[in-house]
Amino acid sequence: MKALISWFGSWGMLAKHFLFLSLGTLVLLGGLGWINLREAEGLFRRQVVSDAQIIIDRTNLYMNAYLDNVQNILMLISTREDLLNEGKEKEAADVLRSYANMNRTLYKSLYLVGEDGHVISNSQTTFDIIGNPQIPILLTKAKQTYGMFITEPYQSPMSGKTVAFVLPIQSSSTKLFKGIAVVEIDLVQLTNLIAQFMNTKNQTFAIITNKKNVVHSFDAGLPLSSYRLLPYNTSVFPPELDAGFVDKVSELPLGAAEITGSEGDLVAVKSGMNKLGWYFIAFYENSFFYQNIRSLYRNFSTAGVFWIFLVLISTYMISRYITLPVRTLVAKMDRVRDMEVLHTLHATGNDEIGRLARSYNAMMERIHHLLQETKEAERRKKHFELKMLQSQIAPHFLYNTLACISSLAKQHKIDEVRETIKTLVGLLSFSFDKSTEFVTLADELEGLRMYAYIQKVRYGDKFTMEIDAASETLSKTILKLTLQPLVENAIFHGIVPLKREGTIRIRTKCVKDKLIITIRDNGLGMNSEVLNSLFEERHKAPSKHRFTGIGIMNVQERIGLHFGTEYGLSIFSRPESGTLIRIELPAVEHEQVEKTK
Repeated sequence: MKALISWFGSWGMLAKHFLFLSLGTLVLLGGLGWINLREAEGLFRRQVVSDAQIIIDRTNLYMNAYLDNVQNILMLISTREDLLNEGKEKEAADVLRSYANMNRTLYKSLYLVGEDGHVISNSQTTFDIIGNPQIPILLTKAKQTYGMFITEPYQSPMSGKTVAFVLPIQSSSTKLFKGIAVVEIDLVQLTNLIAQFMNTKNQTFAIITNKKNVVHSFDAGLPLSSYRLLPYNTSVFPPELDAGFVDKVSELPLGAAEITGSEGDLVAVKSGMNKLGWYFIAFYENSFFYQNIRSLYRNFSTAGVFWIFLVLISTYMISRYITLPVRTLVAKMDRVRDMEVLHTLHATGNDEIGRLARSYNAMMERIHHLLQETKEAERRKKHFELKMLQSQIAPHFLYNTLACISSLAKQHKIDEVRETIKTLVGLLSFSFDKSTEFVTLADELEGLRMYAYIQKVRYGDKFTMEIDAASETLSKTILKLTLQPLVENAIFHGIVPLKREGTIRIRTKCVKDKLIITIRDNGLGMNSEVLNSLFEERHKAPSKHRFTGIGIMNVQERIGLHFGTEYGLSIFSRPESGTLIRIELPAVEHEQVEKTK
């Protein structure tokens, strides 16, 4: 969460403003649109469901009237019990055929079945050829029933998928069971009649019995789009509704409910059971309730586009007159590296941005002036510091050196006296040369040899100094008196306290654009506490053994002051093993420094 807040805080003012307005627009228009569209969709849904309820009620009235019509036909047939007598077969067939012709859109097959199982049909020739295995079943059931009954849907060789209406016939004289009258209705015609006003692109219907059997029939004459909403099993012909879907529909409550169809969610409107024992269910595609409110979508979309356009104009104005000048100011500030060149802004206008630009220009002028004064003071400070360091020739060093010369003179070692005096003069001349504070590495090493010679005169063979300088490094630039304080430190603190001879090795090399100098001794070494205290020598009184007042800390500061903080000393030491000092300087030719000066 903190990372997310930090990331958002790094955004510019323009981005935050645009995000705020966009989110505000989204919440306002989105919320308003969602509420209005939901209300409109709800109103339309209620209207459609109400209309569906009316259609279903009317369909149920039609189905009840259909039942009444079938009952009337059966009653008329039952009054002609004489048609079941022997010798009446032709008359019975003619009567059945006449009834069937009068209602050919409703009835598919009519039968008269005697108690003995003899069957007379309106299509007697067809029946004699293909028969109907359901007739004996209906006869058996009728003997156990005292009134008319309606079968569950079944497949008939005579009528296809059908439902049979069966009425037992009794003898008027004996009141004994004499046979049955059977009407097989045309479910395809019945389905087509209802489909005329219920099957559309977005709606369809189903008729299911109270025993979860499908009544309506599949009509191959209808387009497949009429059956796309419901999950039909197309592996058989004619296709049948999926059994699982039928179970779900049967369990739906009366009224409107939601169910999943083959292509998405559906709204199912289920009627109560009619006289036939059937449920009529109308199905509406869920998207159907939204297609008539597209104009509302367009209105809200137009308003949203217009508002986004206003947001973009507002954002552009902020970017043009506020953000861009601020970013220009930030870019100018980021490019400030060298204060020798003033980076000013073109200030126009008297608004807040104009006043900010003028204040920035005034601030840069003050900073430039202060830096110039600071650089001049720093230059004078470095100049006087070098003069002070060069003048700090320790009197103890001169006293000790002169005492050594006096001792050599008493021993009549004239050559040693002459060489020592010559070396001392050269060392003092090198130290007091105030023309420049930069020398070549060759000159610095020569001064170091003179210093080491004087110390060897004093201490004899207590130490040896070895110099291994790469030829390409001798012409490089180095600050005067950089190596002498480090070698001096190695002699007096590392080797003199030893009871054996010590060695100081100096190596120089160039690595890429750096001059690397290492000073290694095999003296006493130091622990971490002593090593850390070396960089505090500046604040201590100079040792009486020092040639000058320049200590290790002073060398480090001088290198950082002249070459930058990325250059300087690295010291590694281990007690009883010795000390290694690594010096990193820029590999610059001395001639280039002189030309620059």
